Amino acid sequence: MIFDKDTANNTAEQLLKIKAIKLQPQEPFTWASGWKSPIYCDNRITLSYPTIRNFLKANMAKAIEEKYGKPDVIAGVATGAIAIGVLVAQELGIPFVYVRPEPKKHGRQNQIEGHLEKGSNVVVVEDLISTGKSSLQAVEALREADVIIKGMMAIFTYGFPVATQNFEEANVDLTTLSDYKTLLEQAEKDNYINSKELAMIQTWRKSPETWTVEED
Repeated sequence: MIFDKDTANNTAEQLLKIKAIKLQPQEPFTWASGWKSPIYCDNRITLSYPTIRNFLKANMAKAIEEKYGKPDVIAGVATGAIAIGVLVAQELGIPFVYVRPEPKKHGRQNQIEGHLEKGSNVVVVEDLISTGKSSLQAVEALREADVIIKGMMAIFTYGFPVATQNFEEANVDLTTLSDYKTLLEQAEKDNYINSKELAMIQTWRKSPETWTVEED
């Protein structure tokens, strides 16, 4: 769920402004999964804008403290959430680690990079939630390291039902700064899309794996 409606609106407005989120219903993107999508999100772009990254850092830290209490450690999911995770950990004045998709093939063969004490209270930071699969793989690795997962904090979620189901089954509480519904409201308000395009994008959300552009 979103942390706060005003923050969600402000986050959506800023992500659209710098094109961290693009809406192209007439010329859809192709995701790695093969899905055709009228929306594409790359929150790493926010790192190039000091004012926006500071806004995200401060509000993610605030949300974490209010929702989960101050954790012992922030864990970022590699690679997209490493930078924002470091910023949030710095804001809170606590240690940071990051979690690889799988252990390294050489050296110490770490999957979790950084010092992590058993029994630590950990909040996981993500930049984007789609199905939640990669995010929850990081949670599983952390749990295997005998730490306590207080929750996950992300910048944005598409809000797919499969993600909701995955998080519920993994018993992980998810909080985000903004979400799909808020984004579309803001995009229409700020004239990034018209009513027809809004309807197209809303249709995609219901069945992204089968969605195609409708011919006039």
